[in-house]
Formats: sequence, C-alpha cells, structure tokens
Amino acid sequence: MNAPLILGDRTLEAAHAAVGLPVGTRVVAAMSGGVDSTVTAALLARAGYDVVGVTLQLYDHGVAVQKKGTCCAGQDIRDARAAAEALGIPHYVLDYESRFRDQVMEDFADAYLRGETPVPCIRCNQTVKFRDLLDVARELGAAAMATGHYVRRAEGPQLLRAADPARDQSYFLFATTREQLDYLRFPLGGLEKPEVRRVAAALGLAAAEKPDSQDICFVPEGRYTTVIDRLRPQGAVPGDIVHLDGRVLGRHEGVTRYTVGQRRGLNVAVGEPLFVVRIDAEARQVVVGPREALLTRALTLKEVNWLGDDVGEQGQGFSRPVLAKVRSTRDAVTGRLDWTADGVVSVALDQPEEGVARGQACVLYAPEQPDRVLGGGFIAGTTAA
Repeated sequence: MNAPLILGDRTLEAAHAAVGLPVGTRVVAAMSGGVDSTVTAALLARAGYDVVGVTLQLYDHGVAVQKKGTCCAGQDIRDARAAAEALGIPHYVLDYESRFRDQVMEDFADAYLRGETPVPCIRCNQTVKFRDLLDVARELGAAAMATGHYVRRAEGPQLLRAADPARDQSYFLFATTREQLDYLRFPLGGLEKPEVRRVAAALGLAAAEKPDSQDICFVPEGRYTTVIDRLRPQGAVPGDIVHLDGRVLGRHEGVTRYTVGQRRGLNVAVGEPLFVVRIDAEARQVVVGPREALLTRALTLKEVNWLGDDVGEQGQGFSRPVLAKVRSTRDAVTGRLDWTADGVVSVALDQPEEGVARGQACVLYAPEQPDRVLGGGFIAGTTAA
C-alpha cells in the first residue's frame, strides 16, 4: 500500500483468520465502490495478501448512473477504481450488464408477474457474483475471493451469522453452494460497522462517509414498478380487487403493483383496514382481507440449498427442529423442517408469522447453534393460520 495505516492487531488478525491462507497468496476482492468492499480490499492488502480488485458493471441506466450507493454502476465504479489506486492494487471492471439483466432483472420482473415478491439480491449473489465472478477469480489465479458481506465462514465449510447481529447478511447468502463457500472469504464477518468505517477513514478513502444503499440497486428511488413496466408491460393489465369473502371491492391497474401485506394504495373502503393477503396472477385478482388473514402457520420451499451435513446428507424423509427466518428484517422463529419421501420440503412454524409471501426466502438455522445456517429455499406456497 502507498500509505502507512495503523489498523490494530485485532482487525488484522480478523482478516488473517477469515482468509486462512498464507500471506502472499493471491485473493480477488469484489469491489462495488461501497465502504464494506473497499475496506475488505484494504484489510487484505495491509495483511500482506496479493490482492486483485474486480468490479462488475451490472447496469447503466437512468438516474441510477448518477446516484451514489447504488452498487456496480456509474459513480460507484469510479469510486472502486479510485480506492484500488489508493490501495496500490490492480483493478479490473467487467461488463456484466447482459448477464445481470438476464439472470436478475428479468427474473425479478417475472416473479412479480407471477404474483410473487422476489429478493433480487439473493439471485444476484446466486448467479452473477458467486457463480460467474468466481470463475473470473479462478482465471486470475486467485486461491480465494473475498467480499464485504457481513457473514462468517467456518471450516466444513459452514456459513455463520455475522458477529454483529444488526449487520448480519446470512439471509441473502443461503443459496451459496458448499463448493462456492469453500472458495469465498468474508473478512468483515467478525467486525462491527463503526470499526469498518474507522478503517476507511484511517485510509483517507471517500467511502468512509459513503451512505449504505437502502434500495434495490437497479431500482431508481425505490420505484420498482418502473423497471417491471419496462420489462414486462403485460403486468399492467387491470383486474379485480376481491375480498376473502368473495366480494368484488374495486379494480386495480395490474398485479405487479401489489405485494402480500400491503395496506396502502388499495383505494377500497369497507369500514375496516384491509391488507393484500394473496395475489392470483392467473386470474388477475388481488385478494384482500383483515390483518389476521396475513398469519401463516406453514410453508413449502422450492430451489432448496443445503449447507449443513446434518440436513443435506440425510436425504429425503427427514425431519428436524429449525429456526426459520422468513424475511430479512425479521428474527428467526422456531419451527420444524420436514423433507418428505417424495421430495417436498416444508416448514411448520410454532407461532404463525404475518405476511409471508411467495418468492421470498425462508432461511433455516440450527436451534442448537443459532448462528449456523442449515440452508433454505424460496417460498413456493403458504398455509394460512
């Protein structure tokens, strides 16, 4: 590195422990331009690894190009390049726009068209970042790839929650395969965010004060319907807003405008608060009802990925207690996993959860070791309480 930096023994030890490879080993650092990925690259370089920074250009349209904190576009790419230069490491920008559109944005729009509520960050990690980018890292001769995610990795390999519960991102990484996890490293998993910003400030990097992104990266100003209308205009076909009891209460302008649990914007009144409890995309119906109708007692999963030996190697016809997390912003709740002999994976919740939506992820943790991710899947169906 070009400038001396006092990071503290604990911080550097955490970086060494997270990488677990000899000093001098080549490691690719995925750099999005934000403070987390920038500090990841900085820690690895300061710890003596042969660091190569790689940034993906994933989209380049509209206000997202000018908006900071969007990740992988416009100003953020320039920030990543400037950070790599300040750190004295080589840096490459790869144009993955077409892949990102095909594998993430198109999937996002199709999910809404099916009446689901997708999680594009999971799909991005699952495809573009942890599949395609890992191939590039191997081609560059790297023994590992490091990212700025707040999760921890243990030998096995195992995926663990971050040391800082407020920053934990394990929900978004459940679809990481064991082969990918074997190659990935997460140097920030044992740190708290203020410490990460302190490192960036000590380096004199602009990213130290850069705000975290709160929106989906390719959705300018949080208006996701703008993206869907452009990719799938057929989603804006009107239909009926129907009460659970069968009454037609009004009309809507397209099922892609609604998500399960939504209350505002229904423009119907029956003297009681109403919420979207189900979306029937095929019939073009938005089904509404009282809040208690949002309660779910069980769910089934699709595209399941197992990270724990005690589940994945058991095979079908298996059952065990789990902690289930059905939204990234919610705590995990107790329940029971059942993997039937005919291959159906379901989770029964000990206490009903509100507003569980198809397309969201259900991530499972081990009750006996609550930090450990067993695996998970995308919610395919729900059973009302």
